[in-house]
Amino acid sequence: MLAKVLSCAVIGLEGTVVEVEVDSGRGLASFTLVGLPDAAVKESAERVRAAIRNSGLHFPSNRVTVNLAPADLKKMGPAYDLPIALGMLAASEQLLTGALQDALVVGELALDGSVRHVRGILPMTAFARERGFKRIFVPLADAAEAALIPGIEVVAVQSLAELVSALNGLTAMPVMAPDAAGGFHAPLLPTIPLTDFKEIKGQEVAKRALEVAAAGGHNVLMSGSPGSGKTMLARALPGILPDMTLEEALDVTRIYSVADMLPPGIPMVTTRPFRAPHHTISHAGLIGGGKMPRPGEVSLAHRGVLFLDELPEFDTRSLEVLRQPMEDKLVTISRASGSLTFPASFQLVAAMNPCRCGWYGDPVKPCTCSPASISQYQKRISGPLLDRIDIHLEVSRVDYEKLSDARAGESSEVIRRRVQAARDRQAARFAVHACAEAAEPGRVPTCNADMTVADVRVHCQLDDAGRSLMKAAMNQLQMSARAFHRVLKLARTIADLAGSERIATVHLAEALQYRPRRPEI
Repeated sequence: MLAKVLSCAVIGLEGTVVEVEVDSGRGLASFTLVGLPDAAVKESAERVRAAIRNSGLHFPSNRVTVNLAPADLKKMGPAYDLPIALGMLAASEQLLTGALQDALVVGELALDGSVRHVRGILPMTAFARERGFKRIFVPLADAAEAALIPGIEVVAVQSLAELVSALNGLTAMPVMAPDAAGGFHAPLLPTIPLTDFKEIKGQEVAKRALEVAAAGGHNVLMSGSPGSGKTMLARALPGILPDMTLEEALDVTRIYSVADMLPPGIPMVTTRPFRAPHHTISHAGLIGGGKMPRPGEVSLAHRGVLFLDELPEFDTRSLEVLRQPMEDKLVTISRASGSLTFPASFQLVAAMNPCRCGWYGDPVKPCTCSPASISQYQKRISGPLLDRIDIHLEVSRVDYEKLSDARAGESSEVIRRRVQAARDRQAARFAVHACAEAAEPGRVPTCNADMTVADVRVHCQLDDAGRSLMKAAMNQLQMSARAFHRVLKLARTIADLAGSERIATVHLAEALQYRPRRPEI
């Protein structure tokens, strides 16, 4: 008898239907699995055999052939265990398949028949809803994640025996109730301890620059001697970023689901990611890759912060490939079998020492590097990459009086309220412009840093004094066209923080102060 159960594969961040066809016919007892399976899929034969027997069911004793279609798509991972088992039971007439019509089935089987977690449940469920499926069968451990997608029935499967009993009408179907609103407010354990701005002594200029960066989503590069507080400042930045919207949270959760990085019991990422990879990270680890490409750190930092400490120590090739995702907010990975695109709308925060010993320009401790060594070290960061960074900070050492001051500074919560107010002004401005211009969906920027050249022309107009100042700055700082537009975006953010509808000269002057000025060596 022939039976067919529909399952799902995730390619990049998108799902695709996999038809699990099971034929149980005459012949010597055998189990043949075809359809371009990888090692994990091939091993499903033994898991399915043991799970069926240990669930009190009969494993077919004749010739069984399983085909995973389409045959030219590489099948990876153990998510096909459950649909293969159901197909075998249906082909041997032990299972009624009425409830499996218009449904997708995914899940890994343990030898005792229990169903284990699989990665990528959120994009699978979203794909199932988009394709018009009525329900999806998922492991109980992943049911809360799947229930975040409205408009589709989620069946939480704890064991094969329980599911077969429900499909045969002997027990009730274990349907998971949608809980998107409750899941959105669930806390997420931070991967890196964060810092409150009130604990940072001194560094008022740097704290103001980070507030501007948070308000507009701008990239930041901090340079200074060791121990001046660069890492502490970077770790404090997530605390002043605005809350994620539900759409942003679902986008980030989709990436973490595919990467299998959702913490147990937390179905949705509700706080902005903060990724801080070590400088020894590989090119594929930073950008993404592999035989079947997986998201890299730039995608895991989507809608959040990518912190690169000791920036010149990173591999030059890895740094240069950051240029495209910083500009386009996505990263495309090409392989012989095709290309995959992952979102990468991150805010880059980088830190570096001015030289190898770290003390060049320090007012107290002398530098031991030669001028040639200093120049070589600083040139490890290319001009095109520096040109894509909006805010360049010189972080100086903090003196004793400020470090010993017992008074607490302004808290992150107070700063975050100002940042949120600035983001709200940007959102309202972009929404009005989108309605007026009838812009296509997806084009509307989410913050000032995302503005295109056309958006800058509309929203970043200068008065006569501002144009004169900008002309002088262009000649003196030898800015490129990209730097020109980035200064205007930064000035627009500073004006938003001040509650100003127009960019004043003082806002433009502050933005120009954040352009790089490398000291003479």
